[in-house]
This record gives sequence, structure tokens and C-alpha cells, in this order.
Amino acid sequence: MQSKRRTPREHRRVGVCAMKYQIVIEDTGEQYPCDERESVLEGMARLGRRGIPLGCRGGGCGVCKVRILSGEYVAKVMSRAHVSAAELADGIVLACRVLPGSDLSVEVTGKMKKSVCRPL
Repeated sequence: MQSKRRTPREHRRVGVCAMKYQIVIEDTGEQYPCDERESVLEGMARLGRRGIPLGCRGGGCGVCKVRILSGEYVAKVMSRAHVSAAELADGIVLACRVLPGSDLSVEVTGKMKKSVCRPL
């Protein structure tokens, strides 16, 4: 299954209860539920792993890079200083700026990989 980026307008559902999706971190096999109105990073934080960056949450630091391997998602605006157009086209996004639109399969990349992918 390929990943598909949707626009925020396609993602909005007025007056409907939020959907919950399963996010799988392929590097570790872990999975967690994520509400369609919360970022992939917010859901990941509930895993309770040390080293998941929670200070910024707005795309300013670029630490929470992931590659979406499969599923649909909405990507909010991201700084080109952290995610190039080529990376975005390859499914690389900031977890703090992505909302799930279906179940997702992700691979952790960049600075966050060392802390998220270490053994428990």
C-alpha cells in the first residue's frame, strides 16, 4: 500500500466523532492508536518512551522526522529548512505536522531514530 497525502479540506469532517487509527512504527513493531485530530507525534508520545521530542510540536526543530510507508495522511505546512520538497515527495514528514487519515505505517528517520528505536 502506498501512502497518500490529503489536503486539510479533504480531511475535515464537521459534526462527526473523530476516527481512531492504528499507527505502526516499523522499526520497532510497536503500534498505538491515534485520533484523526491529533498529530502522529502526540499519539507516539503516549508510548511513554524517553527521547520522543515534545518541546516544539510545531515543526520548528525538525527532530521528529518520519517516513510514511503506507496509509493516508494530512500534512500541515512544514519548513523547507527541515523537510525538502524531494523528501516530502518521498513521504518524509515531521510527525508533529501530520494527522492520520487511515491506519499508517511509519519509519523513524533523523535525530529521533536513536531514541525511539533503542531496545526497551
